[in-house]
Order: sequence, then structure tokens, then C-alpha cells
Amino acid sequence: MKSREPLIRAKRFKIEDARRRLAQIDTMIGEFDRMAAELERDISGEEQRSGITDPKHFAYPPLAASARQRKENLERSAGELRGQRAEAQAAFEEAEAELVLVEAAGERERATDAEPVARGTWRQGEPARL
Repeated sequence: MKSREPLIRAKRFKIEDARRRLAQIDTMIGEFDRMAAELERDISGEEQRSGITDPKHFAYPPLAASARQRKENLERSAGELRGQRAEAQAAFEEAEAELVLVEAAGERERATDAEPVARGTWRQGEPARL
């Protein structure tokens, strides 16, 4: 019975670790999306100021070009993080499933250990019941 407790604690730790990882990834994705939106506003303001919206134009503002590049890098990184998030979500769900199995096995083990007691106790002087 006690042999399962360390395993259950390890599974719970694994779940909490996966949950923390998901939260970190979500935070990073949100931050990257926010930064990309800010850069988009900067790009749009610079394009309006210069009157040139074509990035291939020879007079396209260098500030807008560099901001556009940073925005694309952030969007690419956010996309990669979304892939990592999917993997982390799968790991979280797997850890939860493992915990359920281990807890169920522990419950079965406890039920099996308690079964002889539940059937009744034999008292000295009584015939044994089978």
C-alpha cells in the first residue's frame, strides 16, 4: 500500500511541472503577440509618416523595415512556441492519465488489503466461516 505513495507523488509532481510549463509557454506566446501588435502599430505609423507602404520600395523607411523584420521573427517564434505548447499539452494529459492509473491501482490494492477484514473477523471459540 505505501509502496505506491512515492509513485503517486512523482506523478503529481510531473503534472504540476507540465502545468507550469504550459503556463510559461502561454505567457511567452501572449508576450510575443503583444510585442508583434506594438510593432505593427509602429510600422503602420512610420509608413503613414513617410507615405510609402511597399517594403520593396527603395525609399521605404529603415525603421519600418527593421520593425517588420522583428515582427516576423516574433511571429515565427510564437508559432514555434505554439508547437511546443501542443507537445507540452500532450505531456500534461499523459501525466494526468498515468496518475489516474496509478491511483486506481492503489485503490484496488487498498480494497484487496481491506477485503479480509470486511468479510468479518473470526473470534476465538467460533467456528470459522468460509
